[in-house]
Amino acid sequence: MARVCELTGKKPMVGNNVSKANNKTKRRFYPNLQTKKFYIPELDDWVTLKVSAAAMRTIDKKGIYTYLKELEKKGEIVLLK
Repeated sequence: MARVCELTGKKPMVGNNVSKANNKTKRRFYPNLQTKKFYIPELDDWVTLKVSAAAMRTIDKKGIYTYLKELEKKGEIVLLK
């Protein structure tokens, strides 16, 4: 799947378009994904990730290296050496 956040795992959800007459048709709600390059000073390396806006806010708050370490500790991601 292409539309998945590499850090949070957010992916498209399914729902309905609801008209004024209450007709329902299927639709998809896509996550707000951005392709972004991050610099990790601890590793002196650049990493390109497809991340959601929520993940970028968390990276701004905690820092990319700390956030990746937390995910690695949970066993969700193995990116660091």
